[in-house]
Formats: sequence, C-alpha cells, structure tokens
Amino acid sequence: MTKRYLIVILAVAGAALALRLPRLQLRPMHGDEAVHAYKFGELLKDGYYRYDPHEYHGPTLHYFTLIPAWLTGRDTYASLTEFTLRIVPVFFGLALVLMPLLLVKGIGRNAAVIAAALTAVSPAFVFYSRYYVHEMLLVCFTFGSIACGYRYAGSRKMVWAVLAGAFLGLMHATKETFIIAVGSMLLALFLTLLLQRRNAGPLGDSLKKIKCAHLLAALAAAAIVSALLFSSFFTNPQGLLDSVRTYSTYLDRAGSNQLHIHPWYYYLKMLLYSPNHPSGPPWTEALVLILAAVGLVFIAVRKKLAVSGFSFLNFLAFYTGFITLIYSLIPYKTPWCLLSFYHAMLLLAGVGTAAIFKLVSRPLARFVLAFALSLAVLDLLLQAVLSNYVFYADHANPYVYAHPTEDVFKITRRVEDISAAHPAHHQMPIEIVATDADYWPLPWYLRSFDNVGWRNSIDEMPRTAPLVIASPDVEDALIAKLFNLAPPGRKNLYLPLFDTYIWLRPEIELRGYITKDLLDKYNQLEAAEIQEAQR
Repeated sequence: MTKRYLIVILAVAGAALALRLPRLQLRPMHGDEAVHAYKFGELLKDGYYRYDPHEYHGPTLHYFTLIPAWLTGRDTYASLTEFTLRIVPVFFGLALVLMPLLLVKGIGRNAAVIAAALTAVSPAFVFYSRYYVHEMLLVCFTFGSIACGYRYAGSRKMVWAVLAGAFLGLMHATKETFIIAVGSMLLALFLTLLLQRRNAGPLGDSLKKIKCAHLLAALAAAAIVSALLFSSFFTNPQGLLDSVRTYSTYLDRAGSNQLHIHPWYYYLKMLLYSPNHPSGPPWTEALVLILAAVGLVFIAVRKKLAVSGFSFLNFLAFYTGFITLIYSLIPYKTPWCLLSFYHAMLLLAGVGTAAIFKLVSRPLARFVLAFALSLAVLDLLLQAVLSNYVFYADHANPYVYAHPTEDVFKITRRVEDISAAHPAHHQMPIEIVATDADYWPLPWYLRSFDNVGWRNSIDEMPRTAPLVIASPDVEDALIAKLFNLAPPGRKNLYLPLFDTYIWLRPEIELRGYITKDLLDKYNQLEAAEIQEAQR
C-alpha cells in the first residue's frame, strides 16, 4: 500500500473514531441496552453467562465487555458506566471501517477505501456503533468470515481457513439471526460457482482445490469458539443444547410479535428518506443505495473494473441481494437489524463509485464528480453528527426506536437527591411498579440502590416504601394499597414526587409518590444547603 493510501486510511479511521467515541453517556440507555447491561452485571457477579434460548441473544457481547471492565477496574454492576459498555460496539464499529482492506484484491483498492469512508460516516453505522446491543458485533464477525474465506480461496493458507471458521463461531455465539447471513453466503456461493462453471475464476479454482484438512480445521475452529462461549467455558453445558433449541422461539417471534411487525419496505424506506419532522432535518442515506445500485450494474456488465477476482464481485452482488431480500421479507423488524445487509451495500457502493471514476476520464469531469460526491458525503457526515449529538433521543431521528426520553435523567437525579435525606441513603426502600415490567431502563439508572422492588402489579408490592414510582394505570390500586398497608396510627400522606409530567418514552408516563415526612426532611436539607452556600 502506498503512502498516500495509508494516509487516507488513517484519516478515515480517525474520522470514524471521532464520530463514535465522544460523550458515550449522552444518549439515554435504551431498554435493550439496559437489559444487556444487567445481564453483563450477572456475568461479573457469577463469573459465567447462562444463555437463555428465549431472550437476550448470545454471550459474545458480554464476554467482550469483560475487557474494558477489567481495564477500568469495574468489577460490580453498580460500578459500570456507559463508557464501559458502549466502548465495545465502538471498537467493532471501527474495525468494520478498516476491514474492507482485507478485500483489496477482490473489489479493488479504490473501492475498498471508498467503502471504508462511507462506513465511517454512515449515520446508521455511527449511531449503532454507540449502542450496547449485539448487532455491530454480528456484522463485524460476518464480514470477517467472508473476508477471511475470500483470502483463503486466493491463498489456500490454513490460517485464513481457521480465521474464517473462528469468525463463523463468533457469529453463531452472537445472535440467532446469524443463520440469515450464513444462508445468504451459501446461496451466493452456489450461484457464483454456477455462473462460472465453464470458465472458473480464481474463487472457483480455489474452492475445487480446498484441502479436507483445511475445511475440517475451519469447522473445528467454528465449533470450538461457539461451544466455549455458549457453555460459558464449560460451566454451563446446557447452553450448547439451548443454542439449537432457541430457533423454535425465534422462528415463532419472526412473524407473531405484533409490536415490531413492519412492512417489507420498512428498512429501505428508512434508508432512502425519512420525512422532515418539525424538530429535525430530513434523513437520507440514499447516496449509498444509489451507488450500490451502480455497483451492481457494473458487476453485471463488467466494464471498466480494473480488478482481479470478478468471482468475488459476483458473490458480493448475490450475497447483498439475498440478505436484503430475507431481512425485508421477515415481518419482525427493528432498525438496527438493517446493518447486516446495509454493510454489504456499503461495499457495493465502494465498487460503484470506483467504477464511475474509471469511466470518467476527463480531468474536469472527474473534478466535478469528486466535488459532488464530496458534498454528498459531507451531508452524511452532518447527519451522523446531528443524529448522535443533537437528536440522539428525538423520535425525529429514524434510528431512535422505542427509545426512553431524557426524563430518565430527571428521575435518577430526583431519587438521588431524595436519598440524601433518608437515613439509609442508598439503602432507602423504593418500589417501582409498571405493567408488564415496562420500567426499563430504570434498573440501569437506579443500579446503585440496593433496596429497590421491581413489580408488575400492585398485588406484588409487599411493603409501604417511602418512595414509589408507578405507571398511571395502577395509580388507583396503588393509593388504596399504600393507605391500607400502613397500620392504624402510622398512615403517612403521600405527595407527588415530580413537579411536571415525566415520560419514560413518548406516551408512556410515570408518576412518583413520596411520603410527606421524607419530603419535609429533603426540603429542610435543601434549605440548609442553600443557606450554607449563601454564607
């Protein structure tokens, strides 16, 4: 690689890190993030991760989080920070920016650099690189398996076969939807070889010459990595069986969970154009989709693509088509799932952009084209900044999905302030009551409080805590129970905890209640602090 390309790659990586790393605590934790944080807390406490075939996905996210936790000395759930958790997807998001360099011979050097740059500034990839969920790891491991498989096909060195297998094992141990990527890979590989059956290219020749020992080594690497993680390093052998049993759950969920059922065009519409809401700009990553379509056309006609390995380009085109189609047809959709096929589109966009520049030979035309594309990339960059640092919790942002409002910070501050007036401080009894356990991510924000009861209904609440937070639908039952639970002569008046409406999520309200004697103590403490500050 020439010095010029190295400088460009370093600049792209620097831009990617600058977009992803700052202020990781800024956005409120999504409910899913908070659940995964709690599961990681169990790993810290128990020393192993018990895979649940019905929820929470695979163990890789949690085991990789051990690294920043150890490096920063965070050894309990209460001591964790957003940085400890979210630095994990940041790392894998940055890795995805650099990994196209593994495919330089397959898609061309210019295409690889352009794909890296587009990945670096993609609003979707920047946003979910700061999200403590499994998706960024899944996409990274999937791409690693493809890239190492391609490198093995060209070199027939066992190290690439083993790496491809290891990445496959990591995919399996990350999320159940890995089967979509694997199925798309196999279909794409079959069609690629079928297309080249008369005049096999480098990939076809190499596949015919694969050594059985190398194939077995790859499968062994996949099995060992997956088994180690699902069994929690042999502390939970049941996890191996559960990793297979889980598919009955997820196949049922794919079409029956009405909460996340969306039409087939949901992902594509989100990427093409999300309307301008009053509080935000229009959002679009149509540039990538257009360039990816150009890449598909050029792969089909094979014009002006001065790269070796047309077979890999065919594979990439087929793979992108299959994985996009499958994800679009599955009724169950959440925005971060689009990353799996969108990353393949980013690679195709790199191919399409490089091909366009090959066709344009006149210097002036190239300059105009480069200027226009630079403006379009700058628009993506601006959207990435706005979506992560301005509209990070605003539902005008298409990547904000079922997301808590910033009122969770108000709840946390209020409870912290009140606890200073309670003699038990962080041992202060608290009751949180919400139908269907719809109180996440509050367990994350109240993690330093050791005496919190998390309830689905009022009937489950066994005590009269001095501070209660509840959803409005249980308010009547709550008031009756608070009054009846207290013995005669010891009944306490409960007053509102918050001065304004508090929203957990848009249209999901929470209400707080505090005993009058505790509120009086807090008010006295606050007045004393104000007087002290004025002296």
